[in-house]
Amino acid sequence: MLERRTQKIKPPQMFQVVMLNDDYTPMEFVVHVIQEFFGKDLEAATQIMLKIHLDGKGVCGVYSRDVAATKVDRVLESANKAGHPLKCVSEPVDF
Repeated sequence: MLERRTQKIKPPQMFQVVMLNDDYTPMEFVVHVIQEFFGKDLEAATQIMLKIHLDGKGVCGVYSRDVAATKVDRVLESANKAGHPLKCVSEPVDF
């Protein structure tokens, strides 16, 4: 007779999308990008922008690896098209 073993399946690794402060990108542009790509309302986007401005970085959202990578790419593309040096990265979330 075979013994049935239960396997513990770990949830997938999640990644946070982090925007980094610079001294050149206008605050209004950062708020706009947070609203457009992360679905935040004006108040939430403004709070995230202020955290980026004051702390040097701020988390815009937490996603699966592929979604986080896509969000980073879209933010960087938008900033590049607008001529801003805005930096955005994804990093693993430790639970």
